[in-house]
Amino acid sequence: MTFPLADATPPTLVARTTQIPDPIDLSLLVPDDVAPQDIVCWLRGGEGLIGWGRAASITTSGADRFDAATQWWQDVAASAVVRTDLDLPGTGPIAFGTFAFSRRSGQTSTLVVPEVVVGRREGRCWITQIATADRLPGTPARVERHEPRTTGETAFESGSLSRDEWAHAVAESVQRIQHGDLDKVVMARDVVARSATPIDPRRLLHRLSQTYSNTWTFAVDGMLGATPEMLLRREKGLVTSRVLAGTIRRSGDDEHDLGLAAGLARSSKDLEEHEYAVRSVAEALRPHCKSMNVPESPFVLHLPNVMHLATDVTGVLRNGTPSLALAAALHPSAAVCGTPTGMAAEVIHELERMDRGRYAGPVGWLDVDGDGEWGIALRSGMLDPEDPCRIRLFAGCGIVAGSIPEAELAESDAKLLPMRSALADD
Repeated sequence: MTFPLADATPPTLVARTTQIPDPIDLSLLVPDDVAPQDIVCWLRGGEGLIGWGRAASITTSGADRFDAATQWWQDVAASAVVRTDLDLPGTGPIAFGTFAFSRRSGQTSTLVVPEVVVGRREGRCWITQIATADRLPGTPARVERHEPRTTGETAFESGSLSRDEWAHAVAESVQRIQHGDLDKVVMARDVVARSATPIDPRRLLHRLSQTYSNTWTFAVDGMLGATPEMLLRREKGLVTSRVLAGTIRRSGDDEHDLGLAAGLARSSKDLEEHEYAVRSVAEALRPHCKSMNVPESPFVLHLPNVMHLATDVTGVLRNGTPSLALAAALHPSAAVCGTPTGMAAEVIHELERMDRGRYAGPVGWLDVDGDGEWGIALRSGMLDPEDPCRIRLFAGCGIVAGSIPEAELAESDAKLLPMRSALADD
């Protein structure tokens, strides 16, 4: 576990939440001078949270990265001074987090408490200013529109594996499944994008939130994207998890897409993949719940680029387990790792030949009561902290016995589309 010296003693936070007039587009509120790593975002359908600055943070790594972060936040929450005009999820002091997929990752995980958060929910808007007790804020932050900078021409190149090498790795994983080594494994690939000018994450967030409004557009510490998968939402004793597994690319023709959706709902390969994912989530949540509802059949979720088989698993919590601890219990689900989990993780480590970093790890936020929302960092990219013109993009596919490498490669291209399109120069 890593504890930087600045994070060793949990700070005393002072937070003030004030209701404000509707600023219309939350994705355009981040000031021009904010560093890319100090932008936080959680938006869906025009609602959610956007923030900037860094009042406090912690970095962790290794097998206990979730436990260390959870304990730190509980200590911070216990001493926080909170003044608020509203009692809505996302008001008061909150922390945004992004966590490495693997305990073996060379990338750290982090919780970030921003200095300013602007939120919208249920038709009401607010601003929260957060500071440490020894450094109280002065003049209230101004809420005004800031236009992001345009992106220069962007070139894309293969990451850890070429397209052919990745297809070969998928074929190898299919062979291992057919030999009975495991039931499912999720294979991911990376693509490196280089822009002619520094990448403005505000532009990416704005584009993603507009084009993929029914996903969760997120940003924490340079990790950003638009995920369709809600790992869990914890609110007032209820927990919900949306499971996505089984995918087909959209054709662009609505009538044809209806036929594709019907085929997806009948596909034995995709239904098998989906069943593994739902089962892994239900089994992970069951010890924390008094009662649960697990639908017998999935529905088809329509996104602009792809369609997924989806199931919403819900439960009533039996204890006060904070949302981050629940996210840790769910991670990694079969939707991003495989079945059985341990064997799938080893196959991923061997065949992907890359460090996923925070890709496919939990990303989201939580408040002082432990409520919060955590997604899976999919359809995403990681900004290079050393090179402002570089971002590493990721996509993954669930592999089962009936998977065809060429089809999985095409599916991964479809899943890269949101980030590639957001980077496009107009």
